[in-house]
Amino acid sequence: MYAVENYVSLSNDPDYKGRVTYHRDTNGNTLTITDLRESDSATYKFRFITDQNRGKYSGYPGVTLSVTDLQVKVTPYSQTTTWKTLTCSTTSCPLTGNPTYTWYKNGQKVEQDSSVLYVNFNTADSYSCTVKYHEGLSSPAVYKPKNTSVSVSPSGEIVEGSSVTLTCSSDANPPVQSYTWWYKKNGGGYQSMTGPQHVFNQIQSSDTGEYYCETQNEMGTDRSRTINMDVKYVPKSTSMSVSHSGEIVEGSSVTLTCSSDANPPVDKYTWYKKNGTSLTGSEKTYNFTTISSEDSGEYYCEADNKYGRLNSSYVSVDVQC
Repeated sequence: MYAVENYVSLSNDPDYKGRVTYHRDTNGNTLTITDLRESDSATYKFRFITDQNRGKYSGYPGVTLSVTDLQVKVTPYSQTTTWKTLTCSTTSCPLTGNPTYTWYKNGQKVEQDSSVLYVNFNTADSYSCTVKYHEGLSSPAVYKPKNTSVSVSPSGEIVEGSSVTLTCSSDANPPVQSYTWWYKKNGGGYQSMTGPQHVFNQIQSSDTGEYYCETQNEMGTDRSRTINMDVKYVPKSTSMSVSHSGEIVEGSSVTLTCSSDANPPVDKYTWYKKNGTSLTGSEKTYNFTTISSEDSGEYYCEADNKYGRLNSSYVSVDVQC
């Protein structure tokens, strides 16, 4: 034994909270750790304190505990078939004594007692393994990706110029190896990009379209449902046209039409004459039922939606007497 000043008491370590108990009898002290974890691998020493000066002692060299977990490794048996080689192994230290293994398919026992299992994998299947006599401590099951989904951040309406992130999530073991995004914009064909996320730093109206993601691991693939990205934007390309392409004669009927590209569609149009006069009406068209020479001048229109407004250029209306 030797004196030790620095130590960590398991009873005060939050990682062991509720998992350690001590038992003392005439033969000594016993430490019990429940819900054992790989992170519990360490060297443990007992310590006692006497009423003597510097009477704090720890056992040396202590007891080394190595904790391992079972895992199923997946290897394609052939690149051209659905056959897989499954190997039940430990994550750290090897097991001793030639253990016997038990395999489970979809929770049901499989007649196989070696560490290797060859399977013709169905996409709905899952496999796990245990060591005989420790059936309650099975490996995590392996299975193809499932519940693949796409989330959009921030949620709510998507406005042109904002930053938008698409995230692909999936439940899979082994973890997802590859993420592929498929998207179709403006009625074109599907295109692809990769990665668990796709970030639009300044999203554009041209990014409106259909998006979905596909996930893949050693066991298979899965895809999300398709989401529709509808990018909102202020009116753009606002223009004004006159129904008469030729000479406008006093007394005739003339219609001015305002056009604009907007999402959501324009909900209000305002008409102006260059002298600052605002014309009555908020519709897409403005009608002169019987136009007069006093109506001659330059006109423009303003298109509004909830995100903003945009004016057209001036258009000259020249009424001949």
